Amino acid sequence: MIKQQGSNRVYTREQDGNQTVIRVEGTNRDENRAFIYLARHFASQGLPVPHVLWVSDDEMSYTQQDLGDTSLFDAIRHGRETGCFLPEEKELLARTIRALAHIQIVGARGLDWSRCFPVPAMDERSVRWDLNYWKYCFLKGTKIEFSEPLLEDDFDRLVEKILSPMRGEQDRGYFLYRDMQSRNVMLCDDQPYFIDFQGGRRGPTQYDVASFLWQAKANMPAALREELIEAYLDECDGEWAKGQMEESRAEWKKRLPHFVLFRTLQVLGAYGYRGYFERKQHFLESIPNALRNLQELFAQHSDLRELYPEIYRLSNLLAAHGLLPDSTSTIDDQPSEISNPSELTVTVYSFSFKKGIPEDKSGNGGGYVFDCRSTHNPGKYDEYKTLTGLDQPVIDFLEKDGEILTFLESVYRLVDHHVERFIERGFSHLQVSFGCTGGQHRSVYSAEHVAQHIHDKYGVHVHLIHRERKIDRNL
Repeated sequence: MIKQQGSNRVYTREQDGNQTVIRVEGTNRDENRAFIYLARHFASQGLPVPHVLWVSDDEMSYTQQDLGDTSLFDAIRHGRETGCFLPEEKELLARTIRALAHIQIVGARGLDWSRCFPVPAMDERSVRWDLNYWKYCFLKGTKIEFSEPLLEDDFDRLVEKILSPMRGEQDRGYFLYRDMQSRNVMLCDDQPYFIDFQGGRRGPTQYDVASFLWQAKANMPAALREELIEAYLDECDGEWAKGQMEESRAEWKKRLPHFVLFRTLQVLGAYGYRGYFERKQHFLESIPNALRNLQELFAQHSDLRELYPEIYRLSNLLAAHGLLPDSTSTIDDQPSEISNPSELTVTVYSFSFKKGIPEDKSGNGGGYVFDCRSTHNPGKYDEYKTLTGLDQPVIDFLEKDGEILTFLESVYRLVDHHVERFIERGFSHLQVSFGCTGGQHRSVYSAEHVAQHIHDKYGVHVHLIHRERKIDRNL
């Protein structure tokens, strides 16, 4: 038996001699038919998907090619957990998003859209299904008050933005994967293969890119997302796809944030339903990251704040609400082991040893103090002397050198254990400090990444202080 994620399908690895296959027991015949049709169609186009090998007479089960056990999600673990993606992880992500362009464009050629499940194309009804999924399966459970008319006004505007490219005479039709995320990409012989596309349909290309790059647990920094967007668009500009993209590069990018918003709301609805109704813990663990994505999106795009004021207001309330629906929500029997660790505050410092170790104002005695001076110092080079560990050239220098990444791997293990024990024991404060020569490069980089790691992984309040830079903020 293979562990299930969000699906109700049952997957089993079967072996006959040296050969193994994956047997799938579906719960919906039409959904099975859609996957079988799409898999065979994509394979005929030379696209990287598992081959369907056998289908039962009643079409309730089938076997497919065994692609192994390594998903892209597993392969980028270091980057997901630290926020610092290794060069080989970035290459895998770039290779995958380039291959996605082929699934969307080549996969659409000759495809019989009527065979898709449950609808042949993204339309107004299906968009509103997803928006209502967020409203009823997540938002209602928080007991936060909202204006139904104002929220529906926001929904109307978002529906128009999402569907407008499909309403023109030049709409060529692309395959919309729908659940494009790193768990649905398997690595076989170091090549990405796509699985679980049975919900695919005709739709805009931005949706899948938003799904992939803003996956809640992928933890991709903004700079990496931008790099991967450019890789995707470069691939779409290739000779193989000439004349296929309807929008200019600038128009495509301008519309992307609306799809990020739409997808984030949709997955929050799924997390609420799968987590609180179906009791699947890893969906609950993704909620804080998805809400952080929502906050960052509105912070970066003033036009979204103006266009969707009620959703923006609610996103701020959700962030202030503690990142999880209230334990007294309308779901009567939530699992008792779910708790909100927001009572713990972790203070993270960067500092210069020349000016002394930061005082622990909580009275607990200082927590961890890590010395970053064993790692390669960018401050020795003129081009970095005026920069800090927050600037991209310094980040690139440190990550390319790699010493800081090895150093932080040990830090994460120690700090994670401490945070988990403090949450279990109900403690209220932990301090973690990083020192280097000037408190400018290595310590700033380390404090920034560890603070974000703790906040993302545990949802606790993190107070980040770059003492020598006079930067003080809360996560």
